[in-house]
Amino acid sequence: MKVVVVGSSGTIGKAVTQLLKDKGHEVVEVSRSTKPGVNIMDSSSIENFYSSLGEVDAIICAAGDAAAAPLDKLTNEQIQLSINSKLLGQVNMVRKGLSNVRPNGVFVITGGMLAYTPWPQTSIITTVNAGLEGFAKAAALDLTDGRRIVIVHPPWIAETAAKLGMDATPWPNAAKAAEAYLEALEGNMNGEPVFVEGYKPS
Repeated sequence: MKVVVVGSSGTIGKAVTQLLKDKGHEVVEVSRSTKPGVNIMDSSSIENFYSSLGEVDAIICAAGDAAAAPLDKLTNEQIQLSINSKLLGQVNMVRKGLSNVRPNGVFVITGGMLAYTPWPQTSIITTVNAGLEGFAKAAALDLTDGRRIVIVHPPWIAETAAKLGMDATPWPNAAKAAEAYLEALEGNMNGEPVFVEGYKPS
C-alpha cells in the first residue's frame, strides 16, 4: 500500500514510518519541512499538499499539538492552538483529502487515551481527543467506495515521558504504539477507536 504519514518526524510518526516500511508498505514521509510538506493548521497548506500528492491508499496523521494547563490557568491562546492544530488540523486533513484516497483506502487519525482517562490539567486535550473520536464515528457514515476512517488512541509514550524526566516504565515505547496504527491500516474497522495492546480502557 502507498501510505502517507503526516508527522513522520515526530516520536510516534518515526516509529509508524519504520514499521510500515518493515512490513513492505510504500511510505510517503510528510512534515512541515518535507517536500511536499504540510502545516495542518493552515488550510491552504493542506490544499496545496493534496494538489501535489496524487492518489494513495492511506493517510495516517500523527501530527497536532494540544496544551496542558490547569483549568484556571488555561488561556484563550492555548485553547485555540489545541483546537486549530490537533482537532481541526486532522479534520481538515480528512475532509480535504477525500479525493486523494483510493476506494477501499483509509484515514487514520490520532487522539489519545485522555479521551477516556483524563488527568488533572488536561481539560482541553481531553476535549480535543474526545471530539476527534466523535468525528471519526460520524465521518465514517459519509465515506464512500469502501473508504474507512479509524482513530488511534495512544497512551503516554515512554520516550516522551523520559525526555520530560518522568517515570517511563508504565508506558509503551513508540515502536509498540506504532503497532496500533498498523492494525488500523490493515484491519477493517471503520469509525472505531484502536488502542495500543495492553492499554485499552476498562
